[in-house]
Amino acid sequence: MSTDFYELLRVDRGVDQDALKKAYRKRARELHPDANPNDPAAEEQFKEVSRAYEVLSDPETRARYDRFGEQGISGAASSGDQFGGGLGDIFEAFFSGSPFGAQSRGRSGPPRGQDLEITVDVQLEQVVSGATIPVDVRTAVACEECAGSGAGSGTQPVTCSDCGGAGQVRQRRNSLLGQMITTAACGRCSGFGQVVMTPCAACKGDGRVITTATYTIDVPEGVDTGTTLRLTGRGAVGPRGGSAGDLYVHMRVATHAEFDREGDDLVTAVDLSVAQATLGTHKVLHTFDGDIDLVVPPGTQHGHEFVSRGKGVPHLQGRGRGNLVVRIFINVPVDLSDKEEELFRELAKLRGEDVASQDKSLFSKIKSAFS
Repeated sequence: MSTDFYELLRVDRGVDQDALKKAYRKRARELHPDANPNDPAAEEQFKEVSRAYEVLSDPETRARYDRFGEQGISGAASSGDQFGGGLGDIFEAFFSGSPFGAQSRGRSGPPRGQDLEITVDVQLEQVVSGATIPVDVRTAVACEECAGSGAGSGTQPVTCSDCGGAGQVRQRRNSLLGQMITTAACGRCSGFGQVVMTPCAACKGDGRVITTATYTIDVPEGVDTGTTLRLTGRGAVGPRGGSAGDLYVHMRVATHAEFDREGDDLVTAVDLSVAQATLGTHKVLHTFDGDIDLVVPPGTQHGHEFVSRGKGVPHLQGRGRGNLVVRIFINVPVDLSDKEEELFRELAKLRGEDVASQDKSLFSKIKSAFS
């Protein structure tokens, strides 16, 4: 039984897009392979969470999922099913029916092959700098034994005697409106215009075989999850010399352990101690553009943002890049030693600040109005 996508992301079914995005980021950060090295279970769950967000973040696929469950979105491309449009079974996808059976087509000649879909996972650093990556696609390619003709060794397809090679036959019939002429695909040659008398043993007369093809994909700078690339002629080839369809590559950008993407901005968090925020400090940040210095001035407040312009994600449509945003988080120390507590109390006294009494029993008797 498949896991409910909402349960995977730990959200209610009525969750809005902002809350859904926050929940996804939290779960992805917890399960990211960088945070769980050598943990196959976490890696698999990370993929499931990413798949759930991919479906629920799109209003159209979310509506289908809410109504029909996973069956409603089974046609969408995913990492586990590289063929969209319900092409789950490879043999049925490429060899629907007998290669010698009748197929209804409007014109003669071998049909064009099917379009294919595949989802490719790319890393955030590849989005920033661009990359060239190989992808494996289960597809139909021309049979090498018969060079795509479908005919056995030493033979060739012959012109169909029923249609004379046209692939179509005309039929006359009488009706109340008079004599009508209709055109249909030739039943003998299935519209190919030729008949294979001795089928190729390797492809059984279809002129193509199923294999795994490796293509090189150029990842443009700035792509985001949901971006689709169309590779003309990289889909499945048609039977018996038919032209190839197209390959649609859907991009899915993996979450990063250090950086979140907000539009074309890269956002990272830097934790500071109370002393560092009060007195100032210097940090070296490891970014996709190399190491850069972050000078934190004295008195920096929790939630303050430092912005380095032009260090974010390149704009996909246009020139330039987004910004690198550093958000400050101040960590309040816990489990102080006696000496540390003494120093903090001395500081509070110097600044005239009220703090809890050293008498813990007295402090515990005060009941707060807040939980």
